[in-house]
Amino acid sequence: MTSPAPPPSPALAPAPVAAVPSTAAPVGRVGRRAVLLAGLLLPVAACTPTPSEPPPPDPLADLAAAARADAALATSVAAGAPGLAAAAKEMAAARSEHATALQREVDRLRPPVSSSSSPPPAAPAPPPDPRAALLDALAAAEKQAADLVASVPRYRAGLVGSVAAACASLREVFA
Repeated sequence: MTSPAPPPSPALAPAPVAAVPSTAAPVGRVGRRAVLLAGLLLPVAACTPTPSEPPPPDPLADLAAAARADAALATSVAAGAPGLAAAAKEMAAARSEHATALQREVDRLRPPVSSSSSPPPAAPAPPPDPRAALLDALAAAEKQAADLVASVPRYRAGLVGSVAAACASLREVFA
């Protein structure tokens, strides 16, 4: 005959079922979910990027402004000096084209924020020596453009070099 099975040892006996604790946090205490949520959101808040500083002004913007000022000067000279009117009108047209091309390049790289454009500069009074004023303006524009050619990317250097060459040829017209 077989012997009866020995009674189970107390170490292998099933444990009594205990009550499951509630997941709701008692009033005045922080629950696990709140701590976990705070732990997940803290790195996100700490990694937000700092605002970057604005880019430096575009060097072609100064060339465009100078071209607009030269065009206004030439228009003023054309109105006030009949002997220089034809050459001054050519200079005004050429410098207006320079201003348009330079401003288009500035706007292509950094689109304007507002839709309103700046008003054209007011026509200055005709200078006492109009020929010298036009020659000085063209020489300054040529030097400004020539100095800038080496510091801009190649695709912009062609435009700036063309402006410098055009100013040099316009100076020859007035010389």
